[in-house]
Amino acid sequence: MAVNRTPLIAGNWKMNLDHLQSIAFVQKLAWSLRDAKHDYSEVEVAVFPPFTDLRSVQTLVTADKLDLRYGGQDLSEHDSGAYTGEVSGAFLAALDCRYVIIGHSERRQYHGETDELIARKTVAALRHGLVPVVCVGETAEDLEKHGPSAVPVAQLGVVLAALEADADVVVAYEPVWAIGSGQAATPEQAQQVCGALRASIAEALGDEAAARTRILYGGSVKAANIAGFMKHKDVDGALVGGASLDVGEFASIARFPKHVGTA
Repeated sequence: MAVNRTPLIAGNWKMNLDHLQSIAFVQKLAWSLRDAKHDYSEVEVAVFPPFTDLRSVQTLVTADKLDLRYGGQDLSEHDSGAYTGEVSGAFLAALDCRYVIIGHSERRQYHGETDELIARKTVAALRHGLVPVVCVGETAEDLEKHGPSAVPVAQLGVVLAALEADADVVVAYEPVWAIGSGQAATPEQAQQVCGALRASIAEALGDEAAARTRILYGGSVKAANIAGFMKHKDVDGALVGGASLDVGEFASIARFPKHVGTA
């Protein structure tokens, strides 16, 4: 089933940049993409600042009518209540967030988030009109023990079991062994796993859902390697970590169509 999926380049800032730094960053990014005549209908660009930056980013994007999208780095499974430190999807929606990252490997590793919790958070995001970016991926130990795609497909399967066929989600494959290592998966490895993830979506939610769902690769993505990933049919963009904190590098990643012929 042929569907035109708009590529998404998403920058996860993690715990970096305060609200003033975020304003300067977004301004510079918007100027850089404008000067390069970036076509946002060809490649969507989104940033994921810390929670404390979101209001500042919203104000700037709205006031300057920027085409950049933005979202939260996490959300609570709960809508409100006595959950100190949690952030409701309702709060993110009130700030006009389009996206929210769910199940990032750092949340799984440092906060003990389970596949079942990630499924509940995904449902909460959808309940508030947010598009969840659901992260899945394997450690080096997982890869050696189970082979490619087994763990990511199993993780995603728990989430898919909680969704309706018309759910609007993005999936991000982030091999834990590649994140921050400087050693990305090969484009062929990324395609193998992203293809398996799309097949699992088709099995759970149907061919139409699989055809429209964007699947991103994340893990040591940079301007020098993005075009290689984007040549593959099941890779629809990138979840960028460290490189998203460099305006020039991130803007260059977003302009990957200009690099395709040289990759």
